[in-house]
Amino acid sequence: MTTASGLSGLPDFPWDSLAPLKERARAFSGADQAQGDGLVDLSVGTPVDSTPTVVQDALRAAADAPGYPQTYGTPPLREAVSAWFARRRGAPDVDPDGVLPTIGSKELVAWLPTLLGIGAGESVVFPTVAYPTYDVGARIAGATPVPADATTALGPVSGASAPRLMWLNSPSNPTGRVLGVEHLRKVVRWARERGVVVASDECYAELDWRSEQERGQSYDELPTTPSILDPRVCEGSHEGLLAVYSTSKQSNLAGYRAAFVAGDPALVRRVLEVRKHAGMIVPAPVQSALAAAVSDDAHVAEQRARYAARRGVLLPAVQAFGLRVEDSAAGLYLWATADEPAATTLRRLSDRGVLVAPGTFYGASGAHHVRIALTATDAQIAAAAARLTA
Repeated sequence: MTTASGLSGLPDFPWDSLAPLKERARAFSGADQAQGDGLVDLSVGTPVDSTPTVVQDALRAAADAPGYPQTYGTPPLREAVSAWFARRRGAPDVDPDGVLPTIGSKELVAWLPTLLGIGAGESVVFPTVAYPTYDVGARIAGATPVPADATTALGPVSGASAPRLMWLNSPSNPTGRVLGVEHLRKVVRWARERGVVVASDECYAELDWRSEQERGQSYDELPTTPSILDPRVCEGSHEGLLAVYSTSKQSNLAGYRAAFVAGDPALVRRVLEVRKHAGMIVPAPVQSALAAAVSDDAHVAEQRARYAARRGVLLPAVQAFGLRVEDSAAGLYLWATADEPAATTLRRLSDRGVLVAPGTFYGASGAHHVRIALTATDAQIAAAAARLTA
């Protein structure tokens, strides 16, 4: 990934670099008439299905909102999020005072180091293959970004040498890897011994494709992947822990920018104070819609079933094309490789009219992988599968 010139030193926005390949895919000569052109775009994980009626109704009912909304979020919203953690995430002790709505999860990821007062001479740790905004957030704050997949990779850090913030991402974007309870518990213990804040990005938790044998428990026991706030992980205390969540994936609310962070009330209050000064406020109608979304499980089950069906069509087609799918146990993507440079795989797929994202967008360790999104219509997924198996 190249870096932009200027004071920011931020990377170029990676998806802009896909424009030539998008045109290459659009020129696919075998395009079926239903698609209109040759392109099936599986490069970005943007929802395509309708926003649930229960959420739209809540937004409309709250549309008359002449006053300023609450930065902290309304008490009913914070209580709804707390109840959702208990019902869906196996985390029954989330204090509503430790819940804060955010303007989508990406802005929270990008600004959390700054909101926590992390700066020059301090470090932020995140996975070696990861959503690029973890790195960007460290750079915005002037901190040092440190990719690492295990605490052992950081060496014997303590005191001033310890990172200020460690990001976890489970299920992972892009790999779909799920971190188990034991792994998460070890990270929490390590971090607490060194005074490190742990922020866990859990946005794909409702989209778990593992069997009960793989999960180690039944779906009824825990409908989602494990949370950092699960008492088996945090051992009864949320001190130093934050869980970041978005309803964009499970509820098709990407356009609403409806997300939240929850966990240690003291950390949440620190974040809240800066956000109040900066005017980082979720609009009141969106807060009502978010409360409705986390209070209704039926639409989430319907959306999960849609993605499961699309995954069932696309996965064997990707394998038939000669790609090996790795991890991908949860989430909206297939993490695939042909043991060749990602650029080569991208060109081969674009020659079939299918655009995907190169693993290099997510770090140097993804140089031989591609990320293939399930976020396309049933017709587009079927078209992509037909082209890959032709």
